Amino acid sequence: MIADDILAWDLGPGESSVLTLARSRPGSIALMDDLAGRRCAQTLRIPLLGTVGLVLLAKRNDAIPSARAVLAVLKEQGMYLSDSVLDSALSLVGESWS
Repeated sequence: MIADDILAWDLGPGESSVLTLARSRPGSIALMDDLAGRRCAQTLRIPLLGTVGLVLLAKRNDAIPSARAVLAVLKEQGMYLSDSVLDSALSLVGESWS
């Protein structure tokens, strides 16, 4: 059951379910890129990670050799990521976009 404070955000069923599950399981992190869902998570103090953060985490844990390569594929497939966001994010793992 989705909690009233999450329902009040009028998110989609997927976002609402992810946030409900993450909150119900201590130590969980919601994986979400939807802006309204991210704002809800931040307001309700639900730990959150987006796709870019997940890619950076994979790079830090040596699960992937290049965060840049993964982000380039995501961008090619239609995910909106500005060059400045990509450059800032990649600098956190010793890579660059430009």
